[in-house]
Amino acid sequence: MSQTVPQFKIVVLAVVMLFAVVLDCSRANAGSRETAIFAGGCFWCVESDFESVSGVTRAVSGFIGGTSANPTYRQVSNGGTGHLEAVAITFDPERITYPQLVHLFFRSIDPTDAGGQFCDRGDSYRTAIFYTSEAQRQAAEAGKAEARRALGQRIVTPILPASRFYPADESHQNYYRGRNRIITRWGVKRQSDAYEAYRQACGRDSRVKELWGAAAPFASHH
Repeated sequence: MSQTVPQFKIVVLAVVMLFAVVLDCSRANAGSRETAIFAGGCFWCVESDFESVSGVTRAVSGFIGGTSANPTYRQVSNGGTGHLEAVAITFDPERITYPQLVHLFFRSIDPTDAGGQFCDRGDSYRTAIFYTSEAQRQAAEAGKAEARRALGQRIVTPILPASRFYPADESHQNYYRGRNRIITRWGVKRQSDAYEAYRQACGRDSRVKELWGAAAPFASHH
């Protein structure tokens, strides 16, 4: 019995130390996450594109840039709130960097269009990058300059300080993966199928391919 007690204490101590290491790793991993906020027209499309990127852990559709608190989708779509449809992208900077995300973003939109994106017209569909730090601002400006050189055209996408981001209601999250059946202009479809039909009809990928060619990272997925 005198030998068993010390052995038991050693085992318990080892378990406690292992748990502490796991907890520290979890905290470190959680602390390493960063957020990028991009407005690129229809937030369903931006969310779909960036959730396919390795190193991105989450993308949330929502609204930013306006003056109305807790805006609804209908309010933003009707205009007057000042908000843009946008996506808050959580990512692991050890797997993908913010400048890399900016590079992908510019090549997933038409940054020469100041009136909206593709078939979606109006202020709420304009493009923008919302930065949360000086480092992000500098990276976004560098990415914008790179896009201007690549296209040889004026880039109208503004680089703006992030204000409060308002997540859209649950029905607008992960719409591209939704399984509910809804009534659309193409008849009754699952949300995922309706999303693909909308994206194709809107001309998003065809225009991005026209602008960026082989450099378009997401257009070939649809």
